[in-house]
Amino acid sequence: MAIKLADIESAQARLRGMVLHTPLVYSHTLSRLNGREVYLKLENLQTTGSFKLRGAMNRLTLFKERGEGDKVVAASAGNHGQGVAYAATVRGIPAAIIMPRGASISKQMACQGYGATVILHGQDLSQALEKAKELAAAGYVFIHPYDDPEVIAGQGTLGLEILADLPEVDAVVLPIGGGGLAAGVSLALKGRKPQVQVYGVQTLQVPSLQAALAHGGPIPVPARPTLADGIQVPLVGNWTFPILKELLTELALVSEREIAQTLLFLLEGKKILAEGAGAAATAGFQGPLQGRDLGPKVVLVVSGGNIDIPLLERVVPRALLERGRLLNLRVALSDRPGSLGGLTTLLGEVGANILHLFHDRLARELPLDFTRVEINLETRGLEHSQEVLRALEAAGYQVEEKV
Repeated sequence: MAIKLADIESAQARLRGMVLHTPLVYSHTLSRLNGREVYLKLENLQTTGSFKLRGAMNRLTLFKERGEGDKVVAASAGNHGQGVAYAATVRGIPAAIIMPRGASISKQMACQGYGATVILHGQDLSQALEKAKELAAAGYVFIHPYDDPEVIAGQGTLGLEILADLPEVDAVVLPIGGGGLAAGVSLALKGRKPQVQVYGVQTLQVPSLQAALAHGGPIPVPARPTLADGIQVPLVGNWTFPILKELLTELALVSEREIAQTLLFLLEGKKILAEGAGAAATAGFQGPLQGRDLGPKVVLVVSGGNIDIPLLERVVPRALLERGRLLNLRVALSDRPGSLGGLTTLLGEVGANILHLFHDRLARELPLDFTRVEINLETRGLEHSQEVLRALEAAGYQVEEKV
């Protein structure tokens, strides 16, 4: 059977009151930078923190109504698992979630918190899927994360919300892993307004749709490590591929650097906490899709916000370093009274903020009358960082290393 607009409209009616109609917010910064009206669809504010609840709730509601079984199993890197766990609890259905061993710890804990049994298996989603299918053979009903028509219809409700809030939308940019979200949203948008353009974004680390388009059908690619673990899907779906091949305007690929910089941009500039996959659409819009004729009104889908805090603590400083907003220096000083004070005074005069300072007087490679200071500085950007370095050199300081 083919998935129709009517299936998505039925899913929307079925899910009313069970999933949130998430905000569509105007971004002044992105609009100013790109010369068009840019809006962010904040699915990171959805219950369970991502769009995945839509498909899971639609599928499990129908599962319950039809009396298909008494327990379900899902394979997930995190967000689909949380959606299934929450929906299963709401519907009174026992659920087991199979997650790759490297899955986000916060997502593992969330699945458990929603009432599911979590089983860690394999190194990527494809291996977790194989384990889930084993349990399905033992009596569980398997809930696929993306390659299921009822899951796709549930995800498509996001597209109907965009049209309800912004009927004049010209283009929608969204992330693609297995393709469930993109397929559902494309069907919804094109079904109601055929002229809307739909752009997909994948990570360069796992370009499964690019490979499928080149091959003429789904074909597995290596699931290399990525910040965007929510779209770390090595094989697009048999249901989703033909829909995307027909309806997708263009596929863009983004680097890990672009994803990291966009995470920082959303957090600092818009106060939006996104996970890697959730930042992918904005990264694609600001990167490879720059210069495309997307029309005057564009929506970027922030698909999820379930990022591990320890990961965020690593990503943000690296992104700041690349922007020149952080500067790490090692400076050799004469070991005499006032040397350290003179250095810190100079840094203050040029407007650099000292975040951390380590004074090492025992480094063996230094002369006995010298010490080393390692300093982490906050600056206003690359130009200001260069100004700081020039001021240090002009004052006669020996900057040993810039990291």
